Parts: sequence; structure tokens; C-alpha cells
Amino acid sequence: MNPVVVPSRWPALLVLCAGSLMIILDGSVVAVALPAVQGDLGFTATGLAWVVNAYLVAFGGLLLLAGRLGDLLGRRRIFLAGIALFTLASVACALATGPAVLVGARFGQGGGGALAMAVSLGMIVRLYPEPAERARAIAVFSFTGAAGASVGTVAGGVLTDLAGWRSTFLVNLPIGAAILLAAVRRLPAERGIGLRAGLDLPGALLATAGLMAAVLGIVGTGEHGWTSPRTLGAAALAVLLLGGFALRQRVAPTPLLPARVLRVPGLVAANAVQFLMVSAYFGFQFLLAVELQLVLGLDAAATGWAFLPTPVVIAVVSLGLAGRMIARWGARAVLLAGLGLATVGFLLLGRLPADGGYLADVLPAMLIFGVAGGLTLPAVTTLAMAGATDADAGLASGLANTTQQVGGAVGLAALATLAATRADGLRAAGWAEVAALAGGYRLAFTVAAALVVAALVVTLTTLPGAGPRCPP
Repeated sequence: MNPVVVPSRWPALLVLCAGSLMIILDGSVVAVALPAVQGDLGFTATGLAWVVNAYLVAFGGLLLLAGRLGDLLGRRRIFLAGIALFTLASVACALATGPAVLVGARFGQGGGGALAMAVSLGMIVRLYPEPAERARAIAVFSFTGAAGASVGTVAGGVLTDLAGWRSTFLVNLPIGAAILLAAVRRLPAERGIGLRAGLDLPGALLATAGLMAAVLGIVGTGEHGWTSPRTLGAAALAVLLLGGFALRQRVAPTPLLPARVLRVPGLVAANAVQFLMVSAYFGFQFLLAVELQLVLGLDAAATGWAFLPTPVVIAVVSLGLAGRMIARWGARAVLLAGLGLATVGFLLLGRLPADGGYLADVLPAMLIFGVAGGLTLPAVTTLAMAGATDADAGLASGLANTTQQVGGAVGLAALATLAATRADGLRAAGWAEVAALAGGYRLAFTVAAALVVAALVVTLTTLPGAGPRCPP
């Protein structure tokens, strides 16, 4: 079947990828600049975490609503609004004169990022209705997300050293303006099904508030612990709000999350696999970055470069192979292969000694994760969007992105807590500092391997078979 608006498909995809790359790069770029931000604006150690947390709360909480708004109002309109808000909020970050202004602007960035990212996959589904072409397009889009964080670590260090931390935000102004101009010209206009189809405002408020409460509780566990009144209170509030949302969906005339969407074959299973998989992957990215510095003794710049093999391999696999493999053998088979490789990679890190070396002990895992990420991310996204109709593609896209964000937050918080608790126990048993840290990280990576194995089991037992295959 020929796609709609054939001449603009690939330029449109590049615009969507550019928007995704700017948003994802910003997260890792900002992480590198945090020490400079603290020194300049006078953040406390506790307050500094909110430079990251404010973004995550807004981003994770608004994705589902943003996806539905794309279906109702038109996905291009929501994408443009998201990029504009993200760009303006970036300028506000660069001009911030104190902690409160910066945290508020970061919340705005998170809202803009949610609007743009939530509808991107929905637009790809519309642009590429033919399965083989769609698989290749999703592989390209997935690459920008997988590689962006690693590239951002290097870019953040360079920008901060050369031009100061404000440049890490200000650079988004010309990039965002260029994306807006290109989006107006290249993205196909969509009317949406209209607000008369029903927004379900009470459901939207319950879902957004519940997701924000859940993310707020998760991101605070590193500071307050899993059993603190603050964490338990946020969790209870999230359960109450999301439970109310579920009840609302049963009685709402036009529910935000219609039951028909959840009945799409494989959608719930694909999101469950993505939750488990991303929970482990976030641990790889952040915990290994800390271990390379605290255990193996690399500095911040060397750590950034140490991660470079992974996005390079992801690029080769996702851009050159994954789409063709999905078209030939089916997304489920490709996902299983990638999950198997990811398990091997985590098990390699689960034996990393305190006196290990990068080339012998880390690089093999980096290369394996590059292949695994290049296969699993496009495959699971393809499965999550496989049954999305034009009317619900934005909602399915928002749901997939929400699963990814919440899964990453849960996984990182849980694995970091496991690593710290294990290290504390080893110190108490008389282990040296570096050895205790290494032991903690080994446990965390072994548990990450178990999460990937669980994702593999869910894939085998609940996801539909390979399904129809397309000629490469």
C-alpha cells in the first residue's frame, strides 16, 4: 500500500527525529552541567536534584494526555506547540537568575518535550502505513533516542567547559527554531478528530496527576528512601489517582484511554516488555557511568568517550539492519534475539572486577549493548504501535512513551538502591571502598539481567507470533 503524501515522508521523518534528538540530548547535556549550575545559582544538594526531577515529573505525567490531544486536535499542531514550548522554556532556563526560576523553566521544558514526543510515533504510523517501510522508519527514529543520551554526555561536557552551563540551554534556541520552520513546511497537516469526539477532562486530570505523583515518588527515592513517609505518601496518592482514573474510564462517555485500545493484540504485552527492558537499560547507562569513574578511575570526559561505541553500533544496527530484519523475520523474533544479547551484556557487567580494565572488561559489553539496543528498541516500538488506528495512534504513542519513562525511572531508582545497599553491607563486612562499590554494581547488573530475562519470557508467552512478513 502506498503511503499518504509520498514526497514528504523522509523529510518529515527527519524533522521528527530532529525534535526527538533535541529533547533527549537535553537530558544528558544538563546532567553533565549540574555541578556548574549548583555553583552559579546556589542550589542546595537537595534542591539540585529538582533540576532533573522537575523535568521528569512534567514529561512523564503529561505524555498520555499529550498523545490524546494529538488525536483530537491534530498531531502536527501538538508537535509544533511542544517544540515551541520546549524552545522558549530552554531560553528561560538559560536566563534563570535563581533556583526557583530554573526549576520552573525545567518543568516547562518537560511539558514541551511531552507534547512533541507523545505524537511523534503516531505521525510515523500515518506516514508509513506499509509494514516494511514503517519498520525502517521506526528503526531510524529509535536510533535518535538510543544514541542521543550518549552523545549528549560528550556534548554537555564540551559546551559547559567552553561556554558555561547556560549555553547547554541556549543552544536549543536556534535548533528549536530550525525544527519549527522545517515542521511547518514538511510535516503533513492533520485536522484530528476534533474535541467534539471528547477529551474526558476529569479522566485527563486524574491520569496526569496520578502519573506525576508516581514519577515524583520514584525520583525521590534516592534522597528519601523507599520506605520514607514521603515516598509512601506519593505512592499512595498515585494509586488513589490512577485507581480513580481506571474507574472513570469505565463510565466516561468518551474515555481518555478507551478499552478498545487496550484490546489491540499485543499492545499491553509490548508495553510490559518495554517497561522491563527499559528498567534495565536505564541502569546500564547511568550506573555504569558512575562505576567507570568511582571504580575504574576514569574522569568525566573519558567516561563520556567510553560510552561512544554503544551509539555507534546502535547506529549501524538500527539504521542498516533492524528494519530489514523486522520486515523479513518479524518484530517478535528480532526482539527475542536482542533481549538474549542484552542478557549476555548484563551478565558480563555482573562480573566486572574492582581492578578491571576498560578494553577487556567493559568494551565487550558496550558492543553487545549496541547490537541489543539496535534490535530491541525498534522491534518493541513496532510491536507497541502495530495495531494503532489513525484515530488512536497519538494515544498509543503517548502510552508507549509513558511506559518507557516510568519504566526507566523505576528501574534506575531500584537498581541504584540495590547497588548502594549491597555496597553498604560489604563495607560493614570490612571490604575496601572500591571493592564494596564494585560488589554493589555487580548485584545491580545481575538484577538487570533478570529483568531482561523476564522481558524475554513475556515476549515468548504473551506477544503474538511473527505475523505477516514483508519482502525486504
